[in-house]
Amino acid sequence: MSARSALGVALGLLLVSGAAQVGAQPSVKMARIGIISAGADPSRPEPQWSAFVEVLRGLGYAEGRSIVIERRFAAGKSERLRGFAAELVRLNVDVIVVTGPPEVEAARGATTTIPIVTIEAPDLVARGLVASLARPGGNITGLTLGAPGAGEKYVELLREAVPSVTRMAVLITRQPAPGVLEEMRDKAKALNVALPAPTFLHGPDEFDAAVARAKRDGASGLIFPSAGVTDLHRRRLVGLAAKYRVPAIYTQRESVEAGGLMAYGPSLVDLHRRAAAFVDKILKGAKPADLPMEQPTKFDLLLNLRTAKALGVAFPATLVARADEVVR
Repeated sequence: MSARSALGVALGLLLVSGAAQVGAQPSVKMARIGIISAGADPSRPEPQWSAFVEVLRGLGYAEGRSIVIERRFAAGKSERLRGFAAELVRLNVDVIVVTGPPEVEAARGATTTIPIVTIEAPDLVARGLVASLARPGGNITGLTLGAPGAGEKYVELLREAVPSVTRMAVLITRQPAPGVLEEMRDKAKALNVALPAPTFLHGPDEFDAAVARAKRDGASGLIFPSAGVTDLHRRRLVGLAAKYRVPAIYTQRESVEAGGLMAYGPSLVDLHRRAAAFVDKILKGAKPADLPMEQPTKFDLLLNLRTAKALGVAFPATLVARADEVVR
């Protein structure tokens, strides 16, 4: 082969090699986010989860392009949570996002190394899952549902809405955040309202009997703190309050949209948006142990005028004026 021919071959190989390098795409590792919730099937996403994905998108994470989201929803069957957690660990997700205490415990039982971001778990310090809100100290961080003063507002607002209420019943499916029941009792005492010990419900089969018993015992107002089971069956609880004609206050807007009289509680949409920011920090290298947990800062008051009319309740004008949303 002549020197000219050899040079031509060499140049040809160099050009082919360069073209191949130009055409090659760098491999990009997609972040994998796991979600565990005792709530409903994500085929009908609730606004809070849409907000979570929307914030991630705004932070530069496009689902299917730069992130994969593994969704695991138990639809009220809490016995499935541990299996979900084990499955996400096997998939080697980069972070696990959870909602309430059962989901946190399931995830924490499956891994002590994969970061866990909570959204609405009320009592992680009391449960020994984090050292403190300021310095969680392990692989769990995120948002806690509890906030000082929230408990007393349920009693205060229900009494303001229905001044004739002299006895309230608290129907609950899990222990609330520390201090909530104490705040309820203190406010009830200050307003001269009887407030017996809460009734713990273990499943929807107990709902009807519990509401009937509360009415029979003289309850003229009901309080339904938020929990996975009660949230999932909110329409049933709203229907029972209407059936027995007892004014009730809930903690989520969806209950009012389903026909409940009124609701007051942390904005779940806001909490889910803020949870996305935690995920972003972790994916960028932050350690959960060093990320202080945060409390709710936005609370929503919602009223349903149609339900009020059906129950013979006339909301004070001052209460209506303060409401974030009124269903007419």
